[in-house]
Amino acid sequence: MRRPSTLAPGLNLIAALAGALALLAGCAEAPTKAKAPAGAVFYPAPPDPPRVQHLATFASARDVGAPRTDLADFVLGEEGKENALQQPYGAALYHGKIYVADSRASGLAVFDLVANKFSVVEGAGAGRMQRPINVTVDTDGTKYITDTARDQVLVYDEADRYVAAFGAKGEFKPVDTLVVGDRLYVADVAHHEVHVLDKRSGKLQFKFGKAGSREEEGALYQPTNLARAPDGDIYVVETGNFRVSRFTPDGKFVRRFGEAGQLPGQFARPKGIAADRDGRVYISDAAFQNVQIFDRQGRVLMAFGQPPDGSQGLNLPADVSIDYDNVALFRRYAAAGFDIEYVILVVSQFGPDQVDVFGFGKMRGATYPPEPGPAARSGG
Repeated sequence: MRRPSTLAPGLNLIAALAGALALLAGCAEAPTKAKAPAGAVFYPAPPDPPRVQHLATFASARDVGAPRTDLADFVLGEEGKENALQQPYGAALYHGKIYVADSRASGLAVFDLVANKFSVVEGAGAGRMQRPINVTVDTDGTKYITDTARDQVLVYDEADRYVAAFGAKGEFKPVDTLVVGDRLYVADVAHHEVHVLDKRSGKLQFKFGKAGSREEEGALYQPTNLARAPDGDIYVVETGNFRVSRFTPDGKFVRRFGEAGQLPGQFARPKGIAADRDGRVYISDAAFQNVQIFDRQGRVLMAFGQPPDGSQGLNLPADVSIDYDNVALFRRYAAAGFDIEYVILVVSQFGPDQVDVFGFGKMRGATYPPEPGPAARSGG
């Protein structure tokens, strides 16, 4: 069982804030073998109507039903390290496969939920990974992998073949990428800025952000993760500034939210970020051991990740990603009557369950607050 962070109890109170749920309103299966919870775990906890359910976890080859022999278990241990995640950070779901950047294994772990296979892409020669941190998959299957040992973004095609490496020595220390049209946004944690590249050539188009004081408009400090809002704006998590800054696609500062603290809506070690189609923003915190959900104005809605019964939860959560296209693969894990709108992947850097899959949805027959009107959805 994982031991919750000492900061987590204060944030677990968010799950009981029924009034905040008003802002959350509106909102053939593959035979994958992933572990499902013994009992349905919902957030917020009853009696509030559920919005998020923990569905499944992925940490090793066994979670996709890949066969292992007794001899292999004896020689390699219960989970041989080549068959299990070691220290993952980022993950992405594409065409029935979960791609996980594993910094300690120096490769990209692949959980194939359709073929029930587990594999690792390490690359070779010029494409060999050294310390992959995060992975972004474009609509055509092209993968952009940030490698903080090489200080480059490695490009692999849909068939997991090496294509190119972006970034000269000392140009940036990339942690995350975001694809928007022909642009590739790169979070540079060392130089406190975001580089915008041509996604095909890697040529620099422009940069935004700079090291500066917390009060200075548009300044960034240790930007680590990126997400795109439904209107096209870019969210940047500033781990060193305990906040999230929002920019236009061309790098003009819009607003920011968050501050250091232990209360709902505050941060201690923010990392991963994702946004759904209705503008909800998911932000993981490696100190609070949870994910907080905000509206587009930066108001906290609820949190999830540490079950109210004290059972195992997130452990140093890092990347968060949202997927609408592969929901059918996980419906078999949903509680009866719970309709999933999309799935949320949260990667824990340690612990037995290192990629947790949650479903966002509604329980049939439950009463939910009314939908936010157009005025509440606009702005930003």
